[in-house]
Amino acid sequence: MSGPYAGYSQDRRPQKKRKVEVPHALLGPGWERYDATGLAPHYTHAGQVPHHIRKYFAQRQRYFSLYNEGCLLDEEGWYSVTPERMSMYDHSRCFCGVGGNAIAFAQTCERVIAVDNSAVRLALARHNAVIYGVQDRIEFILADFPSFVRSLQVAPATEKVSGGQPDRPRNRLSTQIDVAFLSPPWGGPSYISSPSKSQSASSPPHPEFTMDMTAPLPGDQLFSLARSITPHVAYYLPRNTNLEEIAGLVDPKEEKVEIEEEWMGSKLKALTFYFGGLVNGQEHLWID
Repeated sequence: MSGPYAGYSQDRRPQKKRKVEVPHALLGPGWERYDATGLAPHYTHAGQVPHHIRKYFAQRQRYFSLYNEGCLLDEEGWYSVTPERMSMYDHSRCFCGVGGNAIAFAQTCERVIAVDNSAVRLALARHNAVIYGVQDRIEFILADFPSFVRSLQVAPATEKVSGGQPDRPRNRLSTQIDVAFLSPPWGGPSYISSPSKSQSASSPPHPEFTMDMTAPLPGDQLFSLARSITPHVAYYLPRNTNLEEIAGLVDPKEEKVEIEEEWMGSKLKALTFYFGGLVNGQEHLWID
């Protein structure tokens, strides 16, 4: 054999290196620190999308109006993100989850804390926040919700009680939280048809969504944790949520619960439940 491979057997010839295609950075120069390109696909037409999430892709600009600018969603994000119009809220400071909610809140809030237990989802949320120009208003924290709440709690202080009574303990937080927005996982698209632990498989179609179906904790426990850091809570849940369970979260003699239906066109998508000073007529519950 002559030429550059003389003396080599066919099996020992150096193999040509395959060209690795690197995705084009979606955020452009200067944003490398925030760019999550490659962590999730950015679909541009339906032919690229797995069949089981195509119906969500068709609504992509309802989820993110700037989707075409390079927004990224992982598979869970496609069916769990709150549509942008539903996410808008108007308070000076908020606590919320990641993605659509965090970005929408940051457009009107002074500060948003976005908590998630997935580093990938946090990276995607920060990437999308850059597209909306609100990345400097959001603090992204990798943690589960119970751990985050515990991290806020410091040693209790005491406050003076008039009339010669002994001092009583008062909860203290390392960070002031004005509003908590809870949007826990519902269990994927099957939430509308899967019976809860308290229901049988023979229950009628579209069984009620109950508090034992949320993750990572039952919904009533998540609510109690949120109320330990602020009385002002908004709870975003499926449209088939058991209303009696929601009513049972508070003492009806002390406060009311307000329900807001979230419609997209002619379809009811979800329910938002408001507690504390977020309820119309209960503004007196706001305490500086």
